[in-house]
Amino acid sequence: MTLNIRHGAYLPHWTLEDATYFITFRLADSLPKQVLESWLFEREKIVKTAEQMGRALSIQELKRLHKLHSDRVENYLDAGHGACFMKEDPIAATVANALKHFDGERYDVAAWCIMPNHVHAVVRPHQGQELPDILHTWKSYTANRANKQLGRTGEFWQSESYDHVIRDEMEFWSCVEYVLNNPANVGLRNWKWVGVRGTSAWHGHPGRE
Repeated sequence: MTLNIRHGAYLPHWTLEDATYFITFRLADSLPKQVLESWLFEREKIVKTAEQMGRALSIQELKRLHKLHSDRVENYLDAGHGACFMKEDPIAATVANALKHFDGERYDVAAWCIMPNHVHAVVRPHQGQELPDILHTWKSYTANRANKQLGRTGEFWQSESYDHVIRDEMEFWSCVEYVLNNPANVGLRNWKWVGVRGTSAWHGHPGRE
């Protein structure tokens, strides 16, 4: 299948019919400007190379983009930069409830975790549902609710999210494992803001060659 490309304020995003995605969205202050700019620069180089050659991104390039995000962004997020509002249980609960609200109705969430300054999920939109709309609903509702809980105003989430099309079942299980183990791997012991569905139903669904 052909990947559809949409452009956000900073990044191109890829969507694929009947796809499963690994997504990350983060608090507005969770990533210093220089870290974000470094990642964007390297990402744009890969995208522009394919565009100049008049072709779609290869699977290898998509994997490189995913690794680049892990190397430049995920490691920094895990260091706990910024206010880390989701260390507070009421804020984490607001986000968790939003993820689960339409689960099984508009989308299926295979696994999720809410970190102190970012959120991961492995999600497959249902037919007729678009990933950008799902993300917008999650972020808009939780930003309004969390700001009221915190007695603050202003930007809560960074405007763009990271989304990665999961290409095959092996990658699917790798992403699920990453999400579920993320808190423990960074020293968050007995962290309760992690969830997983019965994953047997996901066999054969993630990714399309």
